Amino acid sequence: MKNYELVLHRVEAELAAGRLRIGGRLPGERVLAEQLGISRPSVREAVRVLEAMGVVRTATGSGPDAGAVIVAEPVSPLTAVLRLHLATNHLPMGDVVQTRILLESWAAREAAGRSPELGPAVELLDRMDAPGLSPEEFHLLDAEFHVALAGLAGNVLIAAVMESLRSAIHGYVLAAVPSLPDWEATAIGLRGEHRAIVSALAAGDADGAAGLVTAHIQGFYQAARLPS
Repeated sequence: MKNYELVLHRVEAELAAGRLRIGGRLPGERVLAEQLGISRPSVREAVRVLEAMGVVRTATGSGPDAGAVIVAEPVSPLTAVLRLHLATNHLPMGDVVQTRILLESWAAREAAGRSPELGPAVELLDRMDAPGLSPEEFHLLDAEFHVALAGLAGNVLIAAVMESLRSAIHGYVLAAVPSLPDWEATAIGLRGEHRAIVSALAAGDADGAAGLVTAHIQGFYQAARLPS
């Protein structure tokens, strides 16, 4: 085990035991180095890893805000990892689409039973109705809409994963636009499918909402003939 991993294991154990909580502060470099019998550069390396993972936020200086503070920001590191793996083609596009279907259909089913506040989702749909939207502008709003829907299920991990997938969703959808036979007709169809999903959620129709989400995602994937 590398020295910096000793710090990671210590932090994990302290969090699991409840001795460290969000908003709490890690011991200083010198203290951690002495406790674990490692060098201060190893501690600094561990803190940089924890910061990249979204577990701590650091600030330099000697004031009350200095040091490494425990936070909970999983979205940025998850997004970075997914984007890098997508760039290497390590994650097949078909797998991304299947993951979306699994997450979003489950989220729609859960959300339908919660009487969710649909105002923000409807606002996004209204913005997508604006005339003259470019495909890029439309699909940025589209990705935001799907993230918002996933958030209605009330599961913070599902919401974080969907937020992390946002750029991947936007990227592959936008790349597919040139292969569509008629973008304007496709956009009209997508708007109608979005409205139908929201209507099913408003009616508390769990199976209907899940089915509509599945058909919506699969339909675009098949129409665009995206590579698997």
